[in-house]
Amino acid sequence: MAVRTQFENSSDIGVFTKLTNSYCLVAMTGTRDNFRVFEAELSQHIPVVHCAVAGCRIVGRLTVGNKNGLLVPNTTTDQELMHIRNSIPDSVVVQRIEERLSALGNVIATNDYVALIHPEVDRETEEIIADVLGVEVFRQTIGNNALVGSYCAYSNQGGIMHPKTSVEDLDELSSLLQIPLVAGTINRGSEVIGGGLVCNDWIAFCGIDTTTTEISVVENILRLNDAEPGVIVSKMRTPLMDVM
Repeated sequence: MAVRTQFENSSDIGVFTKLTNSYCLVAMTGTRDNFRVFEAELSQHIPVVHCAVAGCRIVGRLTVGNKNGLLVPNTTTDQELMHIRNSIPDSVVVQRIEERLSALGNVIATNDYVALIHPEVDRETEEIIADVLGVEVFRQTIGNNALVGSYCAYSNQGGIMHPKTSVEDLDELSSLLQIPLVAGTINRGSEVIGGGLVCNDWIAFCGIDTTTTEISVVENILRLNDAEPGVIVSKMRTPLMDVM
């Protein structure tokens, strides 16, 4: 199921939220009304954590995570880090990271198995991503854009890429990620997929401006129509090195 929502009249909900299969981070705000829809859909299955990162509400753009771990920029305060660690499952590793490109959500995209990163991310950061998130890491661009986290959104089931991604690039990315991919838009034609869409294996949230056609594409490629929360089946993945 894909659900339309907004944050303080903004359709860019991916800027203010980070959704994975084991937790959901939402921006700290003066009223809980902005994210009541998240709590209504998710709170019975995973923790919904109201937080800030580096004193900012743009938690979706500053952090990157999956069911195994969560990476936050080094500007995150000790109090913010402690609050997040105490609120999400103990099995999730939370780590601060020293990275020049500190908007981690813009330069890294990941699911529970494979991460795509900005070509200029530090080598040390690449190793930390692989270790903490438990994923294979590839330096990529999407539709000739280096900000891979901004221009795509994908789960373990499927993903949506920048609308100008070529067929050849889609095939290459699909081979790396081992999931079906489609080029598309969100929020009535926006190319910034990561800004307007967050998803996990059983639900997606998109901006209030998203059209019915865009929602249909999201639900089909992410296989949300018959997905059930709490019943996430881990499928064996063919080792990518063997494929390549």
